Amino acid sequence: MSSARSRHIPTPVLVAIAIVLGAAAGVWWVYGMGPPSGNGVAAPVVASDDSASCTGNDALSAALEPLARGEVAAMDIREPALTLPPLTFDDSAGERRSLDDFSGTPLLVNFWATWCAPCRAEMPALAQLQEEMGGDDFQVLAINIDTGDRSKPEAFLDEIGVSNLGLYRDATMDVFNILKKRGLAFGLPATLLVGADGCLLGVMNGPAEWASPDAKALIAQLKAGTPQS
Repeated sequence: MSSARSRHIPTPVLVAIAIVLGAAAGVWWVYGMGPPSGNGVAAPVVASDDSASCTGNDALSAALEPLARGEVAAMDIREPALTLPPLTFDDSAGERRSLDDFSGTPLLVNFWATWCAPCRAEMPALAQLQEEMGGDDFQVLAINIDTGDRSKPEAFLDEIGVSNLGLYRDATMDVFNILKKRGLAFGLPATLLVGADGCLLGVMNGPAEWASPDAKALIAQLKAGTPQS
């Protein structure tokens, strides 16, 4: 009786398969910070008890809605706007700060980490947006959530020559987890569009080309505030 001949898969093929599977798993880590669950339906947004204080932004939300297109089409404009939960983090000097400290200034709040490839890729564009449109009437607020000390994110910003965003960070990741529990953030990068009154006007999960004309048009309307009738 003849024995069945063993079929051996060449080692290079096994390596290629492992790379593909590893890359697929990495996508879930970067964008979902964990394995997929359910059918991918987004969790409902849980608003704060005092969200009624943000209902005066209806006209601004309506003006922003058609500008969430092209390179920033993934920006989900909130109608009505929402009151954000307390979000605290450290500034470049290690002092504890919160979003309330930026009251009166419209913000593009971006959460990033050095291990997140899309975060790293969009950082120069965020710096360019700050360079071209930042000032007393608008700020890009990039908040790093790497655990450990500041050496890794600091070295990354030095490496790519970004110095105009500062180094705001929360090594505990509490600020991101709060947003995740509220159904606002599902992975990195995550970006919030915040009005001068501190109300959440839009949220984006995933990267964008922040130096594009589409992004600048969106930010220009944010800076202009509520359209006059």
